[in-house]
Amino acid sequence: MQRIGVIGGGTMGNGIAHVFAQHGHEVTLVDVKQEFLDRAMATLRGNLDRQVKKGILKADDAQTTLKRIRMTLRLDDLAESEMVVEAATEDPKIKLALFTDLDRLCPAAGVLASNTSSISITTIAAATKRPETVIGMHFFNPVPVMSLVEVIRGLATSEATFQTTMELARRLGKTPVAVQDYPGFVSNRVLMPMLNEAIYCLMEGVAEREAIDMVMKQGMNHPMGPLQLADFIGLDVCLHIMEVLHRQLGDDKYRPCPLLRKMVAAGYLGKKSGRGFYEYGK
Repeated sequence: MQRIGVIGGGTMGNGIAHVFAQHGHEVTLVDVKQEFLDRAMATLRGNLDRQVKKGILKADDAQTTLKRIRMTLRLDDLAESEMVVEAATEDPKIKLALFTDLDRLCPAAGVLASNTSSISITTIAAATKRPETVIGMHFFNPVPVMSLVEVIRGLATSEATFQTTMELARRLGKTPVAVQDYPGFVSNRVLMPMLNEAIYCLMEGVAEREAIDMVMKQGMNHPMGPLQLADFIGLDVCLHIMEVLHRQLGDDKYRPCPLLRKMVAAGYLGKKSGRGFYEYGK
């Protein structure tokens, strides 16, 4: 697969485009506003420059990577893509509408992948007339650095689509892990309840924020404490995933902490808003 489409120029989308282009693929990156594409290009340049400074890439290779990425506002420009990876806003309505359009636009044999962190691949696939070619390809942030990819099979995903996606991930230098289509998959089903419980500890006064994070960093050897990690992920994203787990699994152990809801309502979304459990500069 040489021609790859990526939908969404945000943190995940530009990282996915970066990795595909770095490994020789021609990438078409689509977003809904030019300012989003401009921001994605600035991020791509910055990340590639960082790789050059660290000796990971040669300067010429970084320039070649950028030349392989075409940016556009037109979804129709994905019509010749052999694979499309959707990394749009984590909203079921948006994703289902996109996959309906991709089903119409893209080659019948093309693979349609979603980078969703919590939405059912089976549900997404049902918006198309080719559910056998729809799959989850859940990358981790920052995409150029993190090696793991969860490869999620929907109920109708074919073995050929699954094997093609696993092999493609390996060629990107990633470590693909096969996961079945359950709420939160593996990563978020394990991670989010831990973050949620840390927020309960803070709300109930078990310890201060720094102490909670220090326990997990020093005691469990985590590189980042759970409250700080929640800030970096985005508290609105954490809340959304916890709501999906709670609703779809029906178990109160996934009930979002009231403090998490309160902070999201106040607009304290973490690093991206300048304030979460910690305060961040502009």
